[in-house]
Parts: sequence; C-alpha cells; structure tokens
Amino acid sequence: MILVSVGLILPTAAISANSELGDRIAEAALARTALSIRYDPSYVRIDYPGGDVPADRGVCADVIIRSLRKVDIDLQQLVHEDMRSDFSAYPDHWGLTRPDPNIDHRRVPNLERYFTRAGVKRPQSREAGDFEPGDIVAWNLRGAGGGWLPHIGIVSAEKAPSGRPLIVHNIGAGVMAEDVLFAWPVTGHYRIGPDGLGD
Repeated sequence: MILVSVGLILPTAAISANSELGDRIAEAALARTALSIRYDPSYVRIDYPGGDVPADRGVCADVIIRSLRKVDIDLQQLVHEDMRSDFSAYPDHWGLTRPDPNIDHRRVPNLERYFTRAGVKRPQSREAGDFEPGDIVAWNLRGAGGGWLPHIGIVSAEKAPSGRPLIVHNIGAGVMAEDVLFAWPVTGHYRIGPDGLGD
C-alpha cells in the first residue's frame, strides 16, 4: 500500500517508522514535565560528547536536547560537528570566532539552523493538524514587530480542549505541557525522520 503525503509518495512502512520515532520523542518530552527543573541559562562547561548541565536546571533548548538523547540523538555532537565544518553558516549573534560545544547546541537559533541544514524543516502552517507528536517548533516570543526572543518546544501526543496538541517547553517555570502552539509567531517547524539526524 502507498500513501501520498505533501506531494511525496512514501511507503506505509516509512510513515509508520516516522510516527514511531515522533511518538518516542513526544513521550520523552512529556516525561520531563514530571521533573523539577529550575530555569537557568548560565554558561556551564560540560563534557563532550554527551555532556549536560546539572539535571535540575535547564532552558527551553535543554528540553529538546534531553528528549532527543532518549532516542539516541546527541545534538551537542551533531551541532558542534556541523559548526566545525561550516561555522559561517550559523548565526553570529554572540560574537564568537569558533564553535563552543559547551553552549552552541543550547541556543535556539543554532538549533533552527542545524535542523534546516539537516533537511528536517517543514512548511509553515497555521493548521494544528499539520503538527505531529515529536515535531519541534520554534517561536519568536516578542512577536512580529517587537524584537527578537527565540523559544523552542516539542509537540506532545496530548491534546488541549482546543484540539491543538500540547507543547512541552520550558519558558521559565520549569518543563510544562501547555496549549501554546500558536501563542507566538512560529519561526520554524521541524520533523526528524525515521533515520534520525546527521546521517
């Protein structure tokens, strides 16, 4: 059996594999809501690869990093290797002259650039049905005309009364699942395929 999706013809097995990975990512993200995590954007020296800030603290990007590690995807290593190969392709907001594996993967604009370069960016949409469990969504919290404050989260399998999927994110009060998919302008929508990232 063949299914047609977004103009592409994909075998049913490939679609099932993608859904399975998305479900695992969403489940790993939702599990983070049971933990006590203090919002802390401090720069910390960490191991490489597989390094992490202390388990009781983190920011929005750490929700993504830790959830993907549960499916054997190490964004610290993937982002660092990609930045080493083409540093100029990444945003220069921080005035750095070389990659830093302690912090680069914890910055939302770097994650957005990496996901785009990895080929997992999805078309922009205002339809909740276009977002699947395990998808990664980025926003500008300041809105269209109010400056720039990036944020990122993961689409949950859980639904709000509105019918929209809950988003697992950390906006400052710990990791939560909330109905915020369209609360701010979406700047990026990403879906990791069954083969993962960095292959």
